[in-house]
Amino acid sequence: MTTEPVYTDEEWGLIVGLPLSVVVAASHVESDSSRATQSESTAGMEAISIGRESASPLVAQVATELLSRAGDPEAGEEPPQISPGDPLAFAADVIARAREAAEILAERAPEEEAEAYRHWLVSIADDVITAAKSGAVLGIGGERVTPAERTFRDDLADTLAM
Repeated sequence: MTTEPVYTDEEWGLIVGLPLSVVVAASHVESDSSRATQSESTAGMEAISIGRESASPLVAQVATELLSRAGDPEAGEEPPQISPGDPLAFAADVIARAREAAEILAERAPEEEAEAYRHWLVSIADDVITAAKSGAVLGIGGERVTPAERTFRDDLADTLAM
């Protein structure tokens, strides 16, 4: 008899894919230069990579599997470049999928594992939205976190607060 939660393939795919979706949504919710968007994406992938060292077995397993699928930045692999056609609709979809993942974990995972995963997702969003200034010209001015980025991060945090 196993005490490990069992997820359907669809549920596990959602749980594993969600951190990358958070990176994409957070890096595209504000229209930036390609350099700023790349910096944000890189910060997000680094945050996912750090998840492999998490004390949470769930977070470590998800990070390891995701990076084996999407590309490991520590091995010099490039993750796929995803650019949603409608960034705001994509961000809303990510929030809906985060709610679904949180509900699945609330039902099946130990509370401390579900909490670690939820916290990890918000920390990924934080790393992405603070990685580059938006609206800067030659590095001057701009905002570290724009209202659109803050709204996405706050919506994600509110959705995951259980």
